[in-house]
Amino acid sequence: MAQTLQCDIVSAEEEIFSGAVEMLIADGTEGELGIVHGHAPLLTGLLPGPVRLKTTSGEERIFYVSGGYLEVQPYAVTVLADTAQRAGDMDEAAALEAKKQAEQALKDHSGEIDYSKAAARLAEAAAQLRTLQQIRKKARG
Repeated sequence: MAQTLQCDIVSAEEEIFSGAVEMLIADGTEGELGIVHGHAPLLTGLLPGPVRLKTTSGEERIFYVSGGYLEVQPYAVTVLADTAQRAGDMDEAAALEAKKQAEQALKDHSGEIDYSKAAARLAEAAAQLRTLQQIRKKARG
């Protein structure tokens, strides 16, 4: 049996996941991270996108985080996110509409928009769509 570590994924609203996992994979600000039992302590920022967990049953579970922080201790990992969702709770149509609206806002040259907010909305919508694509890819594979 593979060694496990305790994993907690929490958002500002609620705890999304708590349990033993064999591995966590996420996109940190310095690149992709793979965390397993015994990993060196680490604190890093997370980019918006998927967080993948390999559970003790061998199942892969995917969550979406809007960014946040990842704290690693030798036997535990904690994801602290502003927003976190179970992949199954995500709405693809809403993500596509948010992306479309953000793209339109960036094209607006009237000077009445906040480009940094529009760019952040676009990046978040794109990250949500990437997460949904990974789920579909996993379902086919």
